[in-house]
Amino acid sequence: MASKPGPLTRWPWHDMGNYKYALVAPWAAYSTYRFAAATARGEEGDLLSFFVLPTLLFRLLYTQLWISVSRHQTARSKHRIVSKSLDFEQVDRERNWDDQIILTALLFYVVNSVAPMTQGLPWWNPKGMVLTVLLHLGPVEFLYYWFHRALHHHYLYSRYHSHHHASIVTEPVTSVIHPFAEEAVYFGLFAIPLLSTMATGMASVAVANGYLVYIDFMNYLGHCNFELVPKLLFDLFPPLKYLMYTPSFHSLHHTQFRTNYSLFVPFYDYVYGTMDKSSDDLYERTLHGREEAPDVVHLTHLTAPGSLLHLRLGFASLASAPLDSRPPLALAWALAMVERPLAALASLLGRTAFRCEANRMGKLSTETWVVPRYTSEYTSKKDGHAVSRVVERAVADAEASGAAVLTLGLLNQGYELNRNGELYVIRKPGLKTKIVDGTSLAVAAVLHMVPRGARDVLLLGKECKVVCVLAQALCERDIQVRVVDADLHEALGQQISPELRGRLALSCSHSSKVWLVGDGLTAREQEKATPGTHFVPYSQFPVTAGGDARADCVYHSTPALVAPESYENLHACENWLPRRVMSAWRAAGIVHALERWPGHECGDAVTGVDKAWRAALAHGFRPYDAAAVRHAANGAAKPGQARADAN
Repeated sequence: MASKPGPLTRWPWHDMGNYKYALVAPWAAYSTYRFAAATARGEEGDLLSFFVLPTLLFRLLYTQLWISVSRHQTARSKHRIVSKSLDFEQVDRERNWDDQIILTALLFYVVNSVAPMTQGLPWWNPKGMVLTVLLHLGPVEFLYYWFHRALHHHYLYSRYHSHHHASIVTEPVTSVIHPFAEEAVYFGLFAIPLLSTMATGMASVAVANGYLVYIDFMNYLGHCNFELVPKLLFDLFPPLKYLMYTPSFHSLHHTQFRTNYSLFVPFYDYVYGTMDKSSDDLYERTLHGREEAPDVVHLTHLTAPGSLLHLRLGFASLASAPLDSRPPLALAWALAMVERPLAALASLLGRTAFRCEANRMGKLSTETWVVPRYTSEYTSKKDGHAVSRVVERAVADAEASGAAVLTLGLLNQGYELNRNGELYVIRKPGLKTKIVDGTSLAVAAVLHMVPRGARDVLLLGKECKVVCVLAQALCERDIQVRVVDADLHEALGQQISPELRGRLALSCSHSSKVWLVGDGLTAREQEKATPGTHFVPYSQFPVTAGGDARADCVYHSTPALVAPESYENLHACENWLPRRVMSAWRAAGIVHALERWPGHECGDAVTGVDKAWRAALAHGFRPYDAAAVRHAANGAAKPGQARADAN
């Protein structure tokens, strides 16, 4: 929203949400029916009206492709232009990027229905192509230039254009984020070539729709925040610098504000002396940039086919919200439709991990890499070996990139897969990159969620490193650890210090008010809990989902921490965690690098629960507990305060 919103700032369908597409539906249905009926009668249908819907769908897909490519390139950093932070506020502000596509479709339908000169257009007319180019280079670019300069006058800027300039770090869709009144003027300018060709009988379906795609391409090019225009083009045809801008050229308009006003053609900036003098230098520097080496790499993986869309490289609106294991029916239906194509895409990407996100905390550079394999493949004996090779290759790539620390997220640290990461250290004893499985900080986060005053807990699940360290830490804090599984009790008895084994008990009762649970807790098992029981997961996956949850019990989050304010460029949620909250395993790698601890935390090696917790808090991380947040939001007392000895 502009700093002082003026008249007609809001779009007419602002309150409709995604139901705004219903405005297009009757027009699309009618034009399709009319075209089919004409074809059935052997007559020539109206191509312009018929192609409105395919063009709309193509532009939506095309825009999403630009978003994904841009985010991937800016995560790589080599050709990135502006390296400042992008936040959730900007993502929310720009989520209505499809408004202008819908408006275009509606205008095409309306004009086609009332203006006979727009009906029965041929597929192609070269004269219309020439006229469109001339009118765009002349009146459209000239009028836009002066209108844009007027928008930077204080009165119009504060009421309209400041909304667009709120984004210093641009993304492709930033180009179309404007108040409705401002966008309406742009539509009037772009209509000059379209209406002129129709009035002169030179219009064609290909030119009309091609002009829209050209506008999209140039808009997204100028706001993508990475330089991709090859210098060879300007070397072969030097005058091109006056006819085509570059991403770095327009980025200066967003950082300097008073230069580079042109739409797509810099000619008018040269003529009127508003070209930024650093344009050529910035272009050269970003085109021949140097890729920044990460200090920390967090290695995660896909959970389900739909999770590919929730990545930062996927749908921005989905990535900026927690992954819902039980999405709304409409979204679930849409995900089901694309599940197989997404699985095929992941399979094509499956040879190595790909870079998804880049962040910074002070001088520390961090990246998130994604192994394009699903949870089901990690747990499958058939696919396990292939997954192991991809993870091992990612470890080698991290070391080659110069990363000081690699954290193993989700199932990348499974004992069966790599013995909690120890396998990579055994195979390469001189491994410079420190492998961190995050056990210490994860256990500390679990201890924080145990309600104050709890004297006993029920520990469920299978034997694993986290369970052993957690049981030891609980016993050290004088908390009775009850176990119902005899095999787990025996295994823990061998791991816990002899003087603490008296606090470990084999029990057949489920009456404890605190359950510490791993993966696979079933609804039937949850039914055994007494009302008011706290379910505290120590695993990387949530305890339960949606309808399986008991309303009379308290469900805590997976071990996680709130990221410090100094952690920049965080605008995508990590799986099911809310905004600016990261898993304890991911945070552990950052803390490990900040503290410059010399050893690995993998295999049997443990950094130390209290040591990791104190270091995390010292660097600005804050405890997170979803149950506490829900109770605070409801005005109730928090169910579990931080234990004094865990702080």
